[in-house]
Amino acid sequence: MFKLKKTKQKTAARRGELTTNHGVVQTPLFMPVATQGAVKHLDTSAIAALGFEQILSNTYHLMLRPGDELIKTQGGLHQFMNWPQSILTDSGGFQVFSLAKNRNKSGENLVKLTKRGVIFQSYVDGRTFELTPEESLRLQCAFGVDIAVCLDECVALPATKAKLAKAVELTTAWAERARTYQQKIKGQKPLLFCVVQGGLDHDLRAQSLTGLKNIGFDGYNIGGLSVGETALQMYDVLDKLMPAMPKDKPRYLMGVGYPDNIVEAVRRGVDMFDCVIPTREGRHGKLFLFKTGAEKMISDYLSGTTKKLGEFYEEQNIANAKFANDKQPINLNSTQTELRRLSRAYLHYLFKINEPLGLRLASLNNLEFYSKLMMIIRKAI
Repeated sequence: MFKLKKTKQKTAARRGELTTNHGVVQTPLFMPVATQGAVKHLDTSAIAALGFEQILSNTYHLMLRPGDELIKTQGGLHQFMNWPQSILTDSGGFQVFSLAKNRNKSGENLVKLTKRGVIFQSYVDGRTFELTPEESLRLQCAFGVDIAVCLDECVALPATKAKLAKAVELTTAWAERARTYQQKIKGQKPLLFCVVQGGLDHDLRAQSLTGLKNIGFDGYNIGGLSVGETALQMYDVLDKLMPAMPKDKPRYLMGVGYPDNIVEAVRRGVDMFDCVIPTREGRHGKLFLFKTGAEKMISDYLSGTTKKLGEFYEEQNIANAKFANDKQPINLNSTQTELRRLSRAYLHYLFKINEPLGLRLASLNNLEFYSKLMMIIRKAI
């Protein structure tokens, strides 16, 4: 299922191949986020043309709308989205718990946590749902995805050790139930990834990982990061945790991140990433562009030749007035015709008039940047 092809001698950066029901994907990889079954502003043919081999969707949102029954009648999520390659769905746990601070019109909490699972009210129509480890996996199987993720409790940081310890205990118990459920499924089934929790506490992280390794999973996610901590705190967690992660299984850092975060995590041994940043920042007019010498900076850092990652990219705010008369192409080095031929002045104008085409062009630029980043990383390793 996962073949490790190369590990750098001076760093923990590694190359691999992950085989799923819909083909082989190369790691390290980045997954564009199709939360509700669509990558914002781009169809799946554009995503495939950029070179991505795997995308991510969200169980919580898909269960609420359009629902697993409709997706099944459409032939599964791949057919529904017209995406022939690999799909990973997260469990929906993060989205459920992110609503925990919200209340309905009567002042009641929208989320109730129990040992059995989590009870919550739909943000769509107010209906009450219960999401258990078994139900989360059943839904992901109904969607027909390639990689499913165990339901977990994600705790926002900062948090007390007692709260983090409780989340670790519950996450491990839920993961064991999901694994038991998966083993009873007959026929084709998705790979099952678990989620390591524990916040910034190294002992709890180690406890969480040990418990999950004892159960055994197809892949190991690092959850509970990019939820309020600094980048240095995240790297500190990875420095302590990664050497203990199974070497023969893919390692997925959930919800990360900015380009430099990804390179730093790859250097520490992470294989998989997802984040809304490329499209979210694009919708706000921010473009990611490589600086001269970027490929060498990344290669030297991942090989251990240098100990500090250089500033290999820049961010342009296309809504800035300085671009109003800029005749330069949006991205002269792009493989996408419209990014090479349309000017920055035109893109600036599109944002000023709130034309959706501007959102598409900026998102296309940023996802191409992330795709090329992963290609540079794989080549460097």
